[in-house]
Amino acid sequence: MKIRRVVLAALGMLILVGVGFSAYALLTVGNGRETNAAQPTAAGAPAGITEPLARGEYLTRAADCIACHTVPGGQPFSGGVAFKMPFGTIYSSNITADKETGIGAWSDDDFVRALHAGVGKNGEPLYPAFPYTSYTALSRDDILSIKAYLFSLPVAHAPAKPNELSFPYNQRWGLNYWNALFLRADRFQPAQDKSDAWNRGAYLATALGHCNECHTPRNILYALKHDRELAGEGLQGWKAYNITSDKTYGIGGWTDQQLADYLGKGHANGRGAASGPMGEVVQNSLQYLAPEDIAALVTYLRDVKPQQGQAGSEIDDQPPKVLASTADAPGAGEMAHKDLGQQLFEGACAGCHLWNGQGRQSEAAALLGTQAANDANAYNLIQVILHGSQLQTVQGEVFMPSFGRAYSDTEVAALGNFVLAHFGGKQGRLTAEDVAKRRTR
Repeated sequence: MKIRRVVLAALGMLILVGVGFSAYALLTVGNGRETNAAQPTAAGAPAGITEPLARGEYLTRAADCIACHTVPGGQPFSGGVAFKMPFGTIYSSNITADKETGIGAWSDDDFVRALHAGVGKNGEPLYPAFPYTSYTALSRDDILSIKAYLFSLPVAHAPAKPNELSFPYNQRWGLNYWNALFLRADRFQPAQDKSDAWNRGAYLATALGHCNECHTPRNILYALKHDRELAGEGLQGWKAYNITSDKTYGIGGWTDQQLADYLGKGHANGRGAASGPMGEVVQNSLQYLAPEDIAALVTYLRDVKPQQGQAGSEIDDQPPKVLASTADAPGAGEMAHKDLGQQLFEGACAGCHLWNGQGRQSEAAALLGTQAANDANAYNLIQVILHGSQLQTVQGEVFMPSFGRAYSDTEVAALGNFVLAHFGGKQGRLTAEDVAKRRTR
């Protein structure tokens, strides 16, 4: 009985502390009902977009809401997208205006509170797979413009899928502690010592576009490591690469045109094409931004604090084996000794990518100078080999077929290691076991 009383007392204290943290979190982040009269000057859609719903559509695209709330082939914004985390799977919710299964019964204050404070309509904490830690910087006006646009669209009756989380991650009350520790409750305010373009880019990147959520490493509690902002992070089997201004590991060596093309078109000459989650961002969001907003993003990214990357992941755009090759044939050394990876590349890949890495017919097929071919861990390279890649923009379609069913794990590993060695000058360390694990992500 004594042990039971001690346990109950401890649980009671834990609940009281949780309630205290919850109250603290609400006081810190606000309840979403602030008037936000001093709206940041960098907020909003471009000045040329004045029609309210058009403004809401632009902001919704800039926030890339559709990517997380739409399953392939499903009704837009009806939810159900699976996010596989280290602690389980979280499914996105229906954010159409359906009153029973969506947000149709949500007031303006309910919606603002969700984005500013990570709190649902009924007061339940939301999991930070929903990027409210970035959206908290949005102005109230922009949030309500997004809500108005979502409410103008066809509704979908789509009940939420139950999350598949292990204990204790399935205990939502624990998020009160998390929010108190990691949620910064500040609205975006322009830096007085920066240009209008920089401030606009900062708002787009940190609040609306929430680049941090994918490109910044996380700690053991899944919170962003702000001292390593945009230094690169793994994401459901893919790698969101370093996009700081570091010239060796980031995008500091890219030209402004390369950055603008990659963001707005999904491909930059000499840097490769976007694929995986980044391809979705370009397809659903970035390609629709106004040219001046793309330029603002470039201005901001140019000024991000440089962060070093993993040794061995430096971009080598002059690898010896490529220099010894022509478009149609490898160098003499490789001709004399064809390993399994080279044989596979010769049979299925060389026709499009070419031995010199320049790409045939489409520059998007170029491999020389790409981050994927220079990452010794080959995260994105293996994902593309296994699952293919497809990117649709106003510039046209970039497509690569998948080889996951055609090749065994041993063959995929051999092909990946060859690409790393030939086009990146890197010693690949991929094994069949590595590929087997990545197939399931």
